[in-house]
Amino acid sequence: MKPDSLSLELPIKGTKRGMHTAKVAVYATVRAVAEMFYGATIYEMVRGLHKQRSQREHLFALVVFGDILGIPILPPYYTLRLLPYFYPSFNGWKMTLLRERDLTDLCDQEIS
Repeated sequence: MKPDSLSLELPIKGTKRGMHTAKVAVYATVRAVAEMFYGATIYEMVRGLHKQRSQREHLFALVVFGDILGIPILPPYYTLRLLPYFYPSFNGWKMTLLRERDLTDLCDQEIS
């Protein structure tokens, strides 16, 4: 091992395998604490932001590419100009908009 490299190694029984095991254990512990802190503080906010972003992307796609579903809003010229940027997520968007909804989907409120 180079003396100039920065790493966290705790020798256990003086073997290289013991150093690796200790390093992995410390990393796993730090990661578990970080994930617990994340879940306890900002998880709900991040989840809500992801939901809002998804809804806005679906609304934008509906306005721009609504004529594919039979809702003409914008002229086809602009739709064709934006199509290469939207194409990778096109099938997922179409399936999301056309999927069958349940009564529980309408009330998407969480009990807090």
